[in-house]
Amino acid sequence: MPQNEENRRFEEELGAVLRSTGDGFAAEGRRELIDGGLRRGRRRLVRRRLAVGGGVLALAAVGIGGVYGGSLLGPAGDATKTSVAAPPQPRQGNGAAQPGKVPPGEATIPVKDIAAVLKANTPAGQWQFDDLDGVGQSAHGIYDDGHGKAAVGVSLFRAGRSAEAGTDQVTCPDKALVPYDRCAAGRLPGGDRVMVIEGYEYPDKREETKNWRAVLLTKEGIVIDASEYNAAAEKGAPISRENPPFTAAQLKALVTAEAWRPLIAQLPELPTKPATGEAQLPAVPSAAAVQATLRSLLPQGLTVKSHGGGDGHGYVVVDDGKGASMVGVDVQPKAGKAVADLFTGDDVVTLPDGTKVRSTQRAGEKGGAGVVWWSVDTLTPQGFRVVVSAFNSGAQHEAATRAEPALTMEQLKTLALSLRWRTLPVK
Repeated sequence: MPQNEENRRFEEELGAVLRSTGDGFAAEGRRELIDGGLRRGRRRLVRRRLAVGGGVLALAAVGIGGVYGGSLLGPAGDATKTSVAAPPQPRQGNGAAQPGKVPPGEATIPVKDIAAVLKANTPAGQWQFDDLDGVGQSAHGIYDDGHGKAAVGVSLFRAGRSAEAGTDQVTCPDKALVPYDRCAAGRLPGGDRVMVIEGYEYPDKREETKNWRAVLLTKEGIVIDASEYNAAAEKGAPISRENPPFTAAQLKALVTAEAWRPLIAQLPELPTKPATGEAQLPAVPSAAAVQATLRSLLPQGLTVKSHGGGDGHGYVVVDDGKGASMVGVDVQPKAGKAVADLFTGDDVVTLPDGTKVRSTQRAGEKGGAGVVWWSVDTLTPQGFRVVVSAFNSGAQHEAATRAEPALTMEQLKTLALSLRWRTLPVK
């Protein structure tokens, strides 16, 4: 199907199902999905940010299945080799949790009941499900409508401890960070929110595995997340069909089906306070404050083409007339002791005030041809961390637009060491 015809089909389908909503819907993303994640994914993300230093510029250019996590930290540590928190994807052989083996705080819904709703609310076809005798809060299987086998899965979970905890789950990601073809998101008449997105398992498309998904966030803060692929498995299986089997409208109909209501009622409540030993969310500057400060500290002669980010981090895509270049920053007022272990080695310089600076130049890691990644990571004796990264492309997964980033290493260092970061109010 020609690309313009696919776009028209998608817009017609989602326009029809969302046209009556009060807020309408966006055909393209406006800010990236950076927080949230399955059950306690945000807390896992915080631990990863504090412990290993992975972030949006390191992690966010991932497939659609992994866009639910990240920050703007630079390349320190091995975070780029770590997958971000995301709802479980269709799999083979892993199985659902068995009675008595369900992790604390997770539901014991019979998998066969979840599979039955999935089957009843999708077009007719042959199904092969994993572990129908198990219990949990997700079901995974292989669907075949005669045009090729496809992995399909659905997960049910609570987004967090507040009604707004899951809003990023249903917000279209920023294309500068997460590559996808189409995305629509909106609010339904009853107050629930829904997002449907068509993207890829691999951002660099080294394998043409497509991942299409629909996510519903109820007004009570419960998430119904459905994913489908054009292969019999999320990873490692050959392409079996051109596209996943269900259309955007069919995916939306699946996650909004009333039959889920008795099942999500079985999800256990989350505790009102984090359990003892759980990582607490760090106090960080607001998204607006970080983005405004980043833009104000840029060298003269740069035109800001786009910008975005979230609490504690932000990015801009700039152009000095020689091509687009992404620049991002992550601000951690209380980075924690684990981060200090990253500032060791011959490439670390200690300034007179005790601030440690680590400068890195390396090849990009998200598939963009010829992309280079320059980074300056700083940590004060009090644990205040600022990381600035720059690329010679407007997006890591796209080919280089210039030989080097728009900012020099010295300019990145000046930006990272600015005292203005330390004066930003935190939330």
